[in-house]
Amino acid sequence: MNVLIKSCVGYELEKEKSNTSEDFFNRSEVTFMEDNSEKTLAILYVRFFEEKLQEFTPFTANPIHQENGLEINLRDIVALVLLIKNPGFRHRKRVYINNEKEFASYFQDIDFEKIIDTVKKVKNNQACQLPSLLEFLQA
Repeated sequence: MNVLIKSCVGYELEKEKSNTSEDFFNRSEVTFMEDNSEKTLAILYVRFFEEKLQEFTPFTANPIHQENGLEINLRDIVALVLLIKNPGFRHRKRVYINNEKEFASYFQDIDFEKIIDTVKKVKNNQACQLPSLLEFLQA
């Protein structure tokens, strides 16, 4: 799979109406080019998972990376990680995850250093080519 990552961004959702539950969720989006078409994968997940990020990542809190004024939060990498771990998601627009074990399973065997490097490049407006998703997995 040859994919060009154009953007990685995450959001904490806020209530639009008093009777909705958006403030319990985060959205992570990755925009990428594949086969000359631009696609965006949006992952909606329970915000509570971020409170337990040390259980499934090497990080203890958000931001998970800070450098020269650039902050990267877990929500900025979730969609990229899921795209790497489940390439079939590149044919989907949205994925909803409310199961903590499922969410944590996507982070197993991930090379977080390479993920952070990719997101840093993308956030500095440099699209990043992913020639092989296997390079993001630890042996």
